[in-house]
Amino acid sequence: MNHLAALFKLDLKQFNLKRGIAVVVVLFLPLIVLSLINEQKYWLSVAFAALFVALSDPGGDYVTRLKRMLGVGLIGALLTGLGFAIGGGPWGWVVLAAFVVTLLGGLVLRFGLHRFVGGALLNAWFLIVLAVPAGLHQTSSSSGWWGQALAWLIGSALWIGFTTVVWLARSRTVQAPALPEIPEGMESVELTRPIVLFTVLRAFAVGAAVAIAFGLHLPNAAWMPLAAFAAMKTSLDQTTQASEQRVVGTVIGAAVAIVFLLGVDNKHALELAIIVLGGFAASFRSVNYALYCAGIAGAMLIALDLPHPTNLAAEFERVLFTLAGVGIAIIVMLLASLLSKRNAAQTT
Repeated sequence: MNHLAALFKLDLKQFNLKRGIAVVVVLFLPLIVLSLINEQKYWLSVAFAALFVALSDPGGDYVTRLKRMLGVGLIGALLTGLGFAIGGGPWGWVVLAAFVVTLLGGLVLRFGLHRFVGGALLNAWFLIVLAVPAGLHQTSSSSGWWGQALAWLIGSALWIGFTTVVWLARSRTVQAPALPEIPEGMESVELTRPIVLFTVLRAFAVGAAVAIAFGLHLPNAAWMPLAAFAAMKTSLDQTTQASEQRVVGTVIGAAVAIVFLLGVDNKHALELAIIVLGGFAASFRSVNYALYCAGIAGAMLIALDLPHPTNLAAEFERVLFTLAGVGIAIIVMLLASLLSKRNAAQTT
């Protein structure tokens, strides 16, 4: 009981309603505009660009923040275009792309924890992007990959513009991060042999999950690689409690997503659910890590199947594939624990 209480311990002093409202507004306005011009197919790219660029904000002086957010925006646009271009194509290329992006996303740790967080967010988005055109049976010629990449850039610009307005309104003072994924992070981290091995193992696990989902043409199996990635510890040095909170948060997020997908058949209502979950995650980020992970996982999993109709049989499959993905994450984390112990033994 004490262990469970520790996982869900709330630091209510860190609750930030303004932060959540800002995210809700920035995600909701594009939905209204795109609905009016009948271009809602681009909303996911706009919405997750704004959310993930916000989460990558390192804080500090404006120039540093701008460079980091621009970096996430530009790289995210490239990954968006690539994902929509190859997602409906040969599964071998999809698996290779997922492996390489996950591997490079892990190695970004060398350039600091904040950049690593940005890489992880883009990695999760790339897994969503790969699944959407595959589920809709779109090819590179019909997926509108260039339009989706442009939509990502527009979403990135929305949050950067909002950040700029706030910075000017506050007399150009140095600001704390709008959405602090990591309160304090080192500027660089040495890539030791155990860290590199864990990164390769993590990329291999995601690639294997993608191979099962795409190679066997199982649309609902797309939940498996995303669940595995969301539940897996982000780095070899992540604490046991944080790792457990990621697993628990992913399971809760999956349960929330399934309830929405099964109980709501209106696409607009599901889009609003994504917005609410994004705002919830933003408000609760520093309150409890498990709840934050639940909000992000729920939003991503609903986004994964937003274009698809749902039924009880499909949700049952998604539950199984989610559990399989979490199982993959647990196996990888157990191997990582053995790797950490072995490394500690060698250094003593």
